[in-house]
Amino acid sequence: MRRKAGLVLLALAVFFAALSPLLRWYAFPRLAKVPANQYQDMVLEAKDATLLDYGTMKAKKVSKVTIVQTLKGDVEASERIEESAGRDVVVWDGLSYVVGPDGKMVSRIPERYIFDAHTQEPVHATGEMVDGDPVRRQGIEFKWPFLTEKRDYEYFDAQARVTAPITYKGTQDFRGLEVYYFEQTIPWTEVKIPKTLPVEGLTPEAVEQTGTTRWYTTVRKFWVEPLTGAPVYGEEIHKEELRGGTLLGDRDKVTAFAGHVKMREDYITHTVDLVTSQRLLIALLTSYLPWGFLTLGVLLLALALYLEARGRRPTGTAPSASEEVPSVSA
Repeated sequence: MRRKAGLVLLALAVFFAALSPLLRWYAFPRLAKVPANQYQDMVLEAKDATLLDYGTMKAKKVSKVTIVQTLKGDVEASERIEESAGRDVVVWDGLSYVVGPDGKMVSRIPERYIFDAHTQEPVHATGEMVDGDPVRRQGIEFKWPFLTEKRDYEYFDAQARVTAPITYKGTQDFRGLEVYYFEQTIPWTEVKIPKTLPVEGLTPEAVEQTGTTRWYTTVRKFWVEPLTGAPVYGEEIHKEELRGGTLLGDRDKVTAFAGHVKMREDYITHTVDLVTSQRLLIALLTSYLPWGFLTLGVLLLALALYLEARGRRPTGTAPSASEEVPSVSA
């Protein structure tokens, strides 16, 4: 009976020991992916910012500039691209909508971002664009890979249409979560005029005909939860200028926008709560269950060996008649 129990325990030990690496290195890379139908929005604010008044073409101080960013998954487009790409694909339609303190639009820049659902690497397909212009992204955007590492990544800047390193600066605690802090600097770069401008009738072509150009620089900061690869907080020290041309009169340049952009408090709280719940699922697949199964396998193996040893232990036997001690008569 002990022999049968030992064999059963040994089989279970092998099963759980084998399941541990399979769960971590085979199941997790296939199960962990960004859903194709995901929708998310975020509100950022730049208080005491500088904003261009297109009516007077002069920069002025304003109490607040608000940036609303939305990302909406296009399921039909992702399924169509998956047929030719041969892998799970996510298509995000993004919109960055900027409004001034009076609620009027400052700029509106749409983009389509196509990427691998598991690795977050860009997938190049028809429709990939920023503000209607076709682009070919390199590097990540919006989200880091699952199990983010302590290293630099390549990050795509939609304003400049360039990819530049975003540097790992260290590990920090952010509202109870261990996060990796990343920072990217885009130096002053000439960028395209947005296709949608706040003045009716004013087009990018009309601005370009005046010889005026648009320049941009930013310091981009992200605090990323490493298991999920999701940023829980972000900031930008953002500056834009219009330079040269007859549109500015006798001035060399004018500030179009300057401000320290930060996530609004209610969205910080919502994001931290959401990421906290999601990281538990990732931790189960990458740490808790694999290590738990491995430990269980070791314990079952030890118990199986113990029962086997008990089963092989010799038992005492009664002495034979020839070995009996003769009795002494009185």
